Amino acid sequence: QVQLVESGGGLVQAGGSLRLSCATSERTFSTYIMGWFRQAPGKEREEREFVAGINFSSGTPKYGDSVKGRFTISRDNAKNTVYLQMNGLKPEDTAVYYCAARRGGVAVAVTTTLYAYWGQGTQVTVSS
Repeated sequence: QVQLVESGGGLVQAGGSLRLSCATSERTFSTYIMGWFRQAPGKEREEREFVAGINFSSGTPKYGDSVKGRFTISRDNAKNTVYLQMNGLKPEDTAVYYCAARRGGVAVAVTTTLYAYWGQGTQVTVSS
């Protein structure tokens, strides 16, 4: 069982920045495709929105349309950690952010069902 632990969430004003981290003790972390999803208030788990993803070789990342140009995903395989740098935050970015891991495949997946492992989530609140 792969355990993922997110951190870095909090309350920030519109236009501000936060950096989320997702750490794991999984020794084969470098072989996993990693993703960030978010669940807005009132939404169900199945409605989690794809935010960003990165494959195991840190190839070209993929982003959801609503965060392109503002968020950056990166990973440090030596530290078994993936990051999400969020700049230019907007009130509509308010959500619980989840880290997810997928083993197998090469391309970043944007659907929740393709990720087998999930963290507990970290709250991000953006005030206007």
